[in-house]
Amino acid sequence: MEQTDRTYAVSKTDEEWRAELSPAEYQVLRQAGTERPYVGEYTDTKTEGVYACRACGAELFTSDTKFDSHCGWPSFYSPLAGDSVEYIEDVTMGMKRVEVRCANCGSHLGHVFEGEGYGTPTDQRYCINSISLTMRPKDATPA
Repeated sequence: MEQTDRTYAVSKTDEEWRAELSPAEYQVLRQAGTERPYVGEYTDTKTEGVYACRACGAELFTSDTKFDSHCGWPSFYSPLAGDSVEYIEDVTMGMKRVEVRCANCGSHLGHVFEGEGYGTPTDQRYCINSISLTMRPKDATPA
């Protein structure tokens, strides 16, 4: 994962992340991996609530912006707040993409794509790994 000069509110050593996350979570969140499509627990869920970073708990997306893109990963058309995620240019895999990371801890979430014609209010698709998220159902979210 490309290092940034940014200091995060949640900052841990590599050993601390490895101790807290499962090997699969670590591979995606801390090494910018990608889980296989159509296997994540939030790919097709319709539960209303808030999606948070699995690594640090920061709130990132809401079910109100989740939509069916049929790409194999949960898709959102915007983050909960403009400063809840950060964007990093990604030129791996022979293409130019924009990586999305948690702005609170720097963990890899997925990528954002524009101009795909989904008809969402932003014309963006935040393609996010389920394993990067936890979900707090609306009825369990504090008022």
